[in-house]
Amino acid sequence: MAARHEVLFKVDLSKPWNQQQALGHNRWHPDIPPVAAVNPGTSFRMECKDWTDGQIQNNDSANDVRDVDLSIPHVLSGPIAVNGAEPGDVLVVDILDMGPFPGPNTQWGYTGIFAKSNGGGFLTDRFPDAHKAIWDLEGVYATSRHIPDVRFVGIPHPGLIGCAPSHDLLARWNKRERDLIATNPNRVPPLAMAPLEHNAVMGSLQGSAYKQAAQEGARTVPPREHGGNCDIKNLTRGSRVYFPVYVKGANLSVGDLHFSQGDGEITFCGAIEMAGFIDMHVELIKDGVNKYKMTSPIFKTSPLEPRYTNFLVFEGISVDEQGKQHYLNAHIAYKNACMNAIAYLQSCGYTAEQAYIILGAAPVEGRVSGIVDIPNVCCSIYLPTEIFQRDVEPMRHSVSRQTQVASSS
Repeated sequence: MAARHEVLFKVDLSKPWNQQQALGHNRWHPDIPPVAAVNPGTSFRMECKDWTDGQIQNNDSANDVRDVDLSIPHVLSGPIAVNGAEPGDVLVVDILDMGPFPGPNTQWGYTGIFAKSNGGGFLTDRFPDAHKAIWDLEGVYATSRHIPDVRFVGIPHPGLIGCAPSHDLLARWNKRERDLIATNPNRVPPLAMAPLEHNAVMGSLQGSAYKQAAQEGARTVPPREHGGNCDIKNLTRGSRVYFPVYVKGANLSVGDLHFSQGDGEITFCGAIEMAGFIDMHVELIKDGVNKYKMTSPIFKTSPLEPRYTNFLVFEGISVDEQGKQHYLNAHIAYKNACMNAIAYLQSCGYTAEQAYIILGAAPVEGRVSGIVDIPNVCCSIYLPTEIFQRDVEPMRHSVSRQTQVASSS
């Protein structure tokens, strides 16, 4: 039987984030006080709500995805201070276990295609409207009433994990992202998300300290030098992460738990999002940043992963939809690989939205296969055929009855 670790952060799924007994946070800021402190060598458990703070419901309407209030996410559990940690050290985090909460009403997750007007996704120009799929989680497997004939093994992982930034690092983040927004301030979706005091939860900070931190705190949407929202699907049980430390105590936070995800999490809410728990173990490497010349985290993958061996591989090159040639543009090439895979799955009886969700939620491999052969990058999508309970291989598959994903009205 697995060891039962002390729960350092508990959540109540019936209460919004700003009413939790243990106040976490939804912005990054160095002044957010830790909720607990541990010594190096300690193992502990953290409980997490889903990234939207319970805004998505287990039903057949995507109106909740369409209407998500993005001033609230991501809700993060923590911070946890590690005694003895100082700027320049490296915090070593081992992921021991994680999963959805046990119980009859918690073994589910969701994948959403976000509306272009509210965040969008990687292919938002092709998929501007909101859609949703609900997944039933049973042991290691996921199935969905909205995606027929698909069953796969998930790779549970924290989509978002990282240490608090220093004041200097936070200022650099905010400046460079504001400068980017200023290049096209009216773009939909926006180029980045500037600090926003509205709905900011900053741990136990109050009064003027809260107000200043809420006005400065960085949004949690992107990955940055400290880790953050990296969405690395193979960061699962048995993985290890080496985090640069920027503040005394390191102040580790975690959230955005996923049951499964395809590389890229392309629909924006593209993983199987869930509430659940994560068990971690921490150690310290003194002066590790200098020793290992670290400017961002280093991840060591786990020996655990789904044992899929048969893949259909879809390629994309850096030529846009208008036929214009671009020079070694991996973004365009990856989009084309995704669209080629989606078009093919439509020939197998899936809607375009179902195919898009499959690429975001299933353990799909995304690769930059070639980036030196001018003028085209070759990106590729590896789609495991074993996840399908219908034949999807060329010349053999037959079209099945379509079942729609949940749509907004």
